[in-house]
Amino acid sequence: MSYEYPELTLLGSTGSIGRQALELADAKNIKINGLAANKSVAEVEKQARRFMPSFCVMSDPRAAADLKDRLADTEITVLSGDDGMTELIGRTRGVVLNAVIGSAGLKPTLDTIDAGRELALANKESLVMAGDIVMSRAKEKGITLRPVDSEHSAIWQCLRGSSHGELKKLILTASGGPFFGMKRDELESKGLDDALAHPTWNMGRAITVDSATLMNKGFEVIEAAKLFGVDADHIEVLVHRESIIHSMTEYIDNSVIAQLSPPDMRLCINYALTYPRRESGVTPSLDLASMGRLTFAAPDCETFTLLPLAFKALRAGGALPAVLHAANEETVGAFLYGRITKFTDIQDTVCRVVDELSEYCSKTELSDVFEADSAARQRVLELI
Repeated sequence: MSYEYPELTLLGSTGSIGRQALELADAKNIKINGLAANKSVAEVEKQARRFMPSFCVMSDPRAAADLKDRLADTEITVLSGDDGMTELIGRTRGVVLNAVIGSAGLKPTLDTIDAGRELALANKESLVMAGDIVMSRAKEKGITLRPVDSEHSAIWQCLRGSSHGELKKLILTASGGPFFGMKRDELESKGLDDALAHPTWNMGRAITVDSATLMNKGFEVIEAAKLFGVDADHIEVLVHRESIIHSMTEYIDNSVIAQLSPPDMRLCINYALTYPRRESGVTPSLDLASMGRLTFAAPDCETFTLLPLAFKALRAGGALPAVLHAANEETVGAFLYGRITKFTDIQDTVCRVVDELSEYCSKTELSDVFEADSAARQRVLELI
């Protein structure tokens, strides 16, 4: 008997994860209940006509009005703004996949949990900014968050069948990005095109820059700590250039379990949708013989200072990780749009802002998170 996938509501349908989720839906005949995006009206119209969801949401009201006109010949209900997103989540069936990019994904994460819906989470910012709050609400609702990031999906799979007391540490792997092996003086001359030349993954522009600075791995450290209930001293980062081992778990008997697969996010999406089952996917089989070898190295934390900064923010706690995230998001945006041109300005600016706003480590409420986010962004704008 063939497996019947749950219906899917996809938030962030035009991003990298969203498009790959729809590729999987197309291949597996998964019913799409709802689509949500920001301003890419033409692309959402194309997606809507292909999958015929019950609902579409555009965050931008003008984009929503445009989409509503374009889909007037269908029975699709078009909603707009935060209220529209909340309504969609409340009326969803099956699984909500939150692939919204950046801090805008936090509210949909909380709305999904509060509505008691199953949540596949690709928006790491939800856990970086407000991990304790998110996990506390999920526990209250009895919801298991289904991680979609390749590293966290790998750890999630490695932990199956093990008790928390048996775990010694989590080992997150990192590709090392395009600048692996370079020192600070070599990075001074690097610009946007250099930073976007990722060696293994095809991702969005912002996350590709974050991979180049190792900030993305820093965020994943914080995300892993919140998801799996471990502290900073029980997380290690290891550079693995081939991106075949996606992460590992080490146990108290010093046994290490790893999850291996080709670098393809559709595998993680598929597992999140079918959990706790495994079902046939659309990704290719892993041919280890053709790989030849797998290599490992310690990250260079002296050159790439944002990774140790993430560990520092995790240890400090409170709303300081929200400061870290907002400062980075604002600075990377400035880099992507040419307001700063030196690659090294990213980490220099973020480190300065986190240091200046360190008092947010003592603030723990959701309102503090949004205040920290705003303060960090404002300070970045003053500095650049």
